[in-house]
Formats: sequence, structure tokens, C-alpha cells
Amino acid sequence: MARMCVKTRRLDVAKVCLGKMGHARGAKALREAEQEPEVEARVAMLAVQLGMLEDAEQLYKTCKRYDLLNTLYQAWGQWQKAIETAENHDRVHLRTTYYHYAKDQEAMGDRTVSLSYFEKSDTHRFEVPRMLLDNPQTLEDYINNKKDKILWKWWAQYLESQSDLDAALKYYELAQDYLSLVRVHCFLRNIQKASEIANDTGNLAASYHLARQYESQGDLKQAVHFYTRAQAYNNAIRLCKENNLDDQLMNLALLSTPEDMMDAARYYEEKGEQMDRAVMLYHKSGHLSKALELAFATEQFGALQLVAEDLDEKSDPALLARCSDFFIQHDQFEKAVELLLAAKKYYDALQLCLEQNLIITEDMAEKMTVSKNSKELSEEARRELLERIADCCMRQGNYHLATKKYTQAGNKLKAMRSLLKSGDTEKIVFFAGVSRQKEIYIMAANYLQSLDWRQDPHIVNNIINFYTKGRALDLLASFYDACAQVEIDEYQNYEKAMGALTEAYKCLSKAKMRSPEEQERRQSDMQNKITLVKRFIQARRSYPADKQEAIRQCELLLDEPDVEGAVRIGDVYGFLVEHYTQQGDFQKAYRCLEEMRSKMPSVNLSYYVPQSTVEAVYRALSIPLAHQSTEHMRHNSVEDSEEVEEAPDIDYDA
Repeated sequence: MARMCVKTRRLDVAKVCLGKMGHARGAKALREAEQEPEVEARVAMLAVQLGMLEDAEQLYKTCKRYDLLNTLYQAWGQWQKAIETAENHDRVHLRTTYYHYAKDQEAMGDRTVSLSYFEKSDTHRFEVPRMLLDNPQTLEDYINNKKDKILWKWWAQYLESQSDLDAALKYYELAQDYLSLVRVHCFLRNIQKASEIANDTGNLAASYHLARQYESQGDLKQAVHFYTRAQAYNNAIRLCKENNLDDQLMNLALLSTPEDMMDAARYYEEKGEQMDRAVMLYHKSGHLSKALELAFATEQFGALQLVAEDLDEKSDPALLARCSDFFIQHDQFEKAVELLLAAKKYYDALQLCLEQNLIITEDMAEKMTVSKNSKELSEEARRELLERIADCCMRQGNYHLATKKYTQAGNKLKAMRSLLKSGDTEKIVFFAGVSRQKEIYIMAANYLQSLDWRQDPHIVNNIINFYTKGRALDLLASFYDACAQVEIDEYQNYEKAMGALTEAYKCLSKAKMRSPEEQERRQSDMQNKITLVKRFIQARRSYPADKQEAIRQCELLLDEPDVEGAVRIGDVYGFLVEHYTQQGDFQKAYRCLEEMRSKMPSVNLSYYVPQSTVEAVYRALSIPLAHQSTEHMRHNSVEDSEEVEEAPDIDYDA
């Protein structure tokens, strides 16, 4: 019935059958097999216990439990199948399979096959010497053929145990076991050879062993040397302390651990000599407080400076303050400021900068800047500190940093004033754009007017934009008036000037001035200027169609009392002179030139009237031109012609 359970896979019935049969081993194996996840694996274990090996083999293959199948083959004695299964399906147990097969072949007396499979299982370094130990010659030949360092070392140890030290040295050297080489040479009292090996190889263990040998012989210098090469600094330090080797002790302590540094520092302190070394070692070991206390107590100022370089905000504030006082007393103010900042004594640091005229760098300013959410200072105290930092930066000419600190303090007006002093136009425009404050817009526009805005339409647009956003329409009107004057004076472009004056009048009509009388007066003056400019423009435009009317309008324009404030009379006279010259009326042309000369005695006529026209008039009337005056006029005419530039393209109506 138990065999039928293998076919039907009724393991519950099989348990009853095994119990009735008294098959305790089978029952135990079946109970342990219940941990296997595959049903086939559990049934296969039942089949194994009942001797149904072929059925078990097939079941293991069905559920692909090749690890259990490999174990079955090994127990069955079918080693080739076991090896094949391990190589193809169960490689995780491949070396174990090789090892078990090698052990089986060794038990069978086939050492050749066994040796081969010990090598495949990578256990030959200890199994082969064990197996061949009863045949030393064969074992030596095997080791020499393998050329393996581990085997050479094992063979060297075996030869040493047999007191064959010369041969052992040979194999230790092949194995590069420098510790054993030094140990054997020391045993043979060949210390010099051992020293050469330790120095040449730098092996730590070999150096340590040799150092112990020198120490036992009383050669302290060599012992310290080899302890140092072995990085056994605590032993070297111990020897130096015991034998007053203070110079070597310092170097060794610096190479060693913080604990050894502390030990050496205590040694120097207790000895009462070379206290600067004690300070340095306390410092290097991380005990800054102890180092500073000792430095102050013994007045080791040079060592104190080195220690203070590692002080930061994590250090004891009282200690930082004490160090800063020391540096102030010795006129090392920059270092004192750093320590005050580390101690978070911002006002003291700032005051020291002011008193000693120390330049506040950006890094220093950032260290003085307390974050908004910090509990160190209240918000009001924080703003006051930032403004004091900014004031100091302003005095030192660091306007950009001052702007940054004023901005962080929330005082944008002072920030803008600082930025204006820097002259950085790009940043001024940007800051005004992001600030969105009326006063700042006006300040930026006023600054831009101080630049050469006549040649840069972009600056003109920014000025107009800022005055508009700042609601300073009276100032914008004045700027438009200035633009109109530039168009007239620089480029004789009355049409563009008319556009600028029109915009100026619009601004004045919308502006809110201090008094209505002043606004009315300015509007009246602007309207009069617009009227005069318009009359001159219309006269020039109507000239091709009605020359007489255009000339009459120009003559009437010259009789206006305030014409000079709107239209340059030189342009009007120049227009009349050109007309009369073209008409051949040289007498009237000459009269206009003379009137122009009398009204503008300091102005060069050729700026308004071409030199060729002047010469034509004088020549027609047989009036001689003074040579010097003519040359002067010609020279100025050339200069003026060279200065004429193309007007920038500015749309005042945009």
C-alpha cells in the first residue's frame, strides 16, 4: 500500500503505512520532506525510503529539483550522473559535488582522479598535502609544479617543522611571506638580512617583528625606526617617552591616533618643556579648549594663532571672545573679526570693522546676516543690524553689497540710492522694475536722464516707462520737452519735436501739481510752444504749393515775442535766405543774413545757412568776404557737417 501511495501521491495514507510497518527512518524523512514546496519532491522522498529510486529520479526531474536529484545520484553511487546534473542544472553545488567525488575516489584508492577533482573543487591546497603527506617527494614535486604561493608557504612551514631552515627560507621567499622570512632570519641571528628584507618590502608585520627583536636587544633607535615602519606608533611613542627621545616623539605623535597625541601632549605638559608642542598636540587631537588654555597660560602666541584657525561657530563662545581679544591686542583685526563672527557677536565685529577700516567682504557680510526665522535676534534688531552693515558698505564704496543688505533689511529706497551710486545701469533698471515703488521708479528715471539717452532709444523708453509707473507726469512732461529741444537742436527734426511736445502737454493736463496756477501756467506755455512749432512746420510743408504764404508765415513767426523758446530763429532765417537766394532776390537774402547776425552775434551763420549760399549772396552783391572770416566759416562748416548724426528712431506717441 505504501508503494501504491507513490503512484497515487497519497502521503497521508503513506504515513499510516510507514507507521504500521515500523519504518521509523522513513517516517522521519517523510516528515522533514513536508517542508519542500513541491508535492513531487515530497513523494520522491517517500519513493527513496521505499527503494523506488527510478520513480524518485523521475519525480525530481518532473519538479526540476536538480539539487535533490544530485544528492540522490551521489547516495546511489552514480557519480557521473551527479557530476553531469551539477554541471548542467545545479552549478551552485558543482564544487561540492567535485569534492565529494574526490573523497570517494580517495577512499577507493584512486589518488590520480581524486587529486584532479580536489583541484576542480578548489580544495587542493589543504586536501592534497593531507593526502600526499605520507609521500613527501611526490608532494614536493606536486607543489613545485603548481607554483602556488599558498602551497609554497605550507611546504615552507612543513620544512621548518622538520628543522630544514635553509629550504624553508627558499620557499618562504617564493611565497613572499616576508614575516616568516624575517622571523627565521632573526632565529638564525641574521639581523642584518632581516633588516634588509623589512626595509625593502615595507611589510608591516615583518617590521613589527623586527622592531620587537631590536627592542629586546636594547637597540632603541632601530626599534623606533621599525615600529614606525610597522605603523605601530604607540609602541614607538612608548620607547621615546621612556628614553627621553622628545624630538622623535613629536613626529610620531602627529602620525598616530588622537589618543596617542593626547598622551604625548600630557607628557610634554608634565615635563614642563617645549609647551608649544603640547599645545599643537592638544590641538591636533581635537581638544581645542585645552590647547587654548595652555597657550594662554604659557603665552605661546605662535601656537595660539595656529589653533585659532580651526575655531568656528561650534566652539565655545567665551573661548572665541577671549581669542578675539587676544588678536585685537596684537593688531590682528581680521582674525579677531572672524572669531567675533563665529561667536555671533555681530555688532562687535561690525564696530571693529568701522574702527579699523576693515573692508567688509561678501563672506563676512553673509556671516553677519541672521536668517529671518532665527531666534538670535528679533526682527527689528535684525533689520537694524542689516542696515548698519549696509551703511558700512556704503562708506567703503561697496555699493552692490550695500544694496543687497538694504534690500534684505526691507529698505528699498536706501538700496536704490546705493545702487545709483554704483552706476550699474542694467541693475538699476532691473531693480526698479522688480521693486514696484513710486519713489524708486522716479529715482531710476532721474538717473537715466543723466546718461546719454539721446543716442539710445531703449533708455528713453525706460525713462518714459518709469515716470509713467511712478505717476510723475510733471517730470515726464519736462522730459518730453527736453526730447523736443534735442530733436530741434541736434537734428532739426521739428516733426518729431512736435510729437514730443504734444505728449508733454498731455502729461501736464493729467498731472497733479502743488497749485492749479502753476499747472495752468505750464500748460499755457506748452500750448504756446506747440502752436509756434506747428506754424513753422506748416510753413515748410506749404512751401512747395504756396511759396509766398509760407514766407509770410515765417516772417510773422519772427515777430512773435516768444518764438526763440520754441523755434530756433536761425532755422527760420535760414529758410528765408534759401528762398530769396533761389528766387534771385539777393538783396533780401543779404538783409536776412544781417538781421540774423545782429540777433545771434555769437552763432556761426553757416550752421543754419550753407556756406555756398552765403558766398553766392555776397558774390551777387559784390560784397567782399574777409579771407580770415571766410576760412573760419568754412572750417566751422566742416566741423558742423562732421558732427551731424542720424537721429535715433524714437516714437514719442507710442
